Amino acid sequence: MRAATAGLWLLLGVLWLANLPLRPLFDPDEGRYAEIPREMAASGDWVTPTLNDLKYFEKPPLQYWATAALYNVFGVHEWTARLYAAIVAFLCIPLVYAFCRRIGYPSDRSVVAAALLAINPYFAIAGQLNLLDQGFTFFLTAALFAFILAQRERDAPQKSGRWMLLTWAALGLAVLSKGIVAMVLAGATLVAYVAVTREFALLRRLHLTSGLPLFALITLPWFWLVQSRNPEFFQFFFIREHVERFLTTIHDRVEPFWYFVPIVLIALLPVIGNLRSWRLANIEGERTTGAFRTELFLLLWCLIVVALFSCSQSKLASYVLPVMPALAVVLARVTHAQASAFARAKWISIGFLLLIAVGLAVVGWRRFASLPVASLGWAIAGGLTCIGYLLFERFRPARGMARRWGALAAATIVSYQILAVCYAATFPARSGEVLVAEVVADIRPDTKLYSVGQYRHSLAFYLRRPLSVYDYRGELDFGMHQSGLTGDGQDRQSFLECGRGEANAVAFIDPQTYELLTEAGMPGRIVARDAHSIVVART
Repeated sequence: MRAATAGLWLLLGVLWLANLPLRPLFDPDEGRYAEIPREMAASGDWVTPTLNDLKYFEKPPLQYWATAALYNVFGVHEWTARLYAAIVAFLCIPLVYAFCRRIGYPSDRSVVAAALLAINPYFAIAGQLNLLDQGFTFFLTAALFAFILAQRERDAPQKSGRWMLLTWAALGLAVLSKGIVAMVLAGATLVAYVAVTREFALLRRLHLTSGLPLFALITLPWFWLVQSRNPEFFQFFFIREHVERFLTTIHDRVEPFWYFVPIVLIALLPVIGNLRSWRLANIEGERTTGAFRTELFLLLWCLIVVALFSCSQSKLASYVLPVMPALAVVLARVTHAQASAFARAKWISIGFLLLIAVGLAVVGWRRFASLPVASLGWAIAGGLTCIGYLLFERFRPARGMARRWGALAAATIVSYQILAVCYAATFPARSGEVLVAEVVADIRPDTKLYSVGQYRHSLAFYLRRPLSVYDYRGELDFGMHQSGLTGDGQDRQSFLECGRGEANAVAFIDPQTYELLTEAGMPGRIVARDAHSIVVART
């Protein structure tokens, strides 16, 4: 039985990672989080992160370290750039299963919980991207589950203490993944639970005397080192990237208060038909008086995460990813209890996937006036996978419900993988890969590279070199300021003057900026272009 279970997880893991080398890196996030560790590995400086050879302190370094290490072992590739994020995202699925088994859920219900995470459309899509949120989610979820297990073992002090040490260690790794917001989310959930249950004794079971030193041992060395080498770090990282990001619109990511509501609804889409059974009494089941209320704590976690980020003045869709593993556990009992839940989940999941396949085909046709062969092929492959699964489910003799949920999870993972490649083929300009491939023949080791009116993160990754940036600041503003690249010296006119004196240069230019430069007499010939950039060469 254990061998079969291990084989199932191995199969699902292989399916989850299958398309990593098949998609180019998308701008901006995937390119950014591939390029920063590339520069780290190339420079050998594992303390001060850089982007385009400029200081970049927006996020902590754990994922940069992991990806840079992968580059050193396996080389710089698209799949190595994505590997860490994809692995930790996938590991959330068996983590949910293991946790459910540990808290006494039967095997079938635990499989349902894991499957609910695997077929979650939001998690399946976001989990394939090269973001920092997957690592943040994994370590926060590990901390959350370890804390719950510690409280459930409160009558066995040694076991409880070990689980609490794991909680503190996972929290430390979550902080190194995305910042001190991890402590805010965990602390707010703890306070909310104590306020609701009046279980104040819980606050004496946090093992602060052993947990805090472990947390500090994990987090403080990098913070101390980076601050000692970069005195400007504290102000930027803690004040600007945490306090000002939450309270102000400094990052220009303003969205309405209800921004995360449709995202959560999409995540819940496969099981939304069971909504009427989602009462707290059903979610918790029979409770023992005085026992730790696991499902309530997880539900409060979900509410706190969504509410806190809804109050933030800076919102991105990936912020609510840490909700998804806990949500799968919360809904496992009521979903498992509903006889019709699987059929609903199957038809909604496959219908949604088929809708995406058709939508990508239609969008591709309208964008290109004829559907690209690659895009059409992947759209058909995604549709056939869904239809093949439905036929398999229809004609295969009845099996256990756990296997049916497992098969749905596998089919869903494969389909989203295929449609992710279809998306990349339909929107090639989302990445700089094709553009770089078209101009690489014009670039020699001594060719000067410029980026004007824009900075596309994937370009530096595919070029394996930084670019001189003009007429653009964006998130490079802090690093440019620290390097003295400020004022009129980096404006459009300065590039024009500099470019006129170049005999061996390639510039990636924003299309609107290109028109202005052409009117001003910019020399050079167009060697490539896409929807976002025009490439001009003087060679």
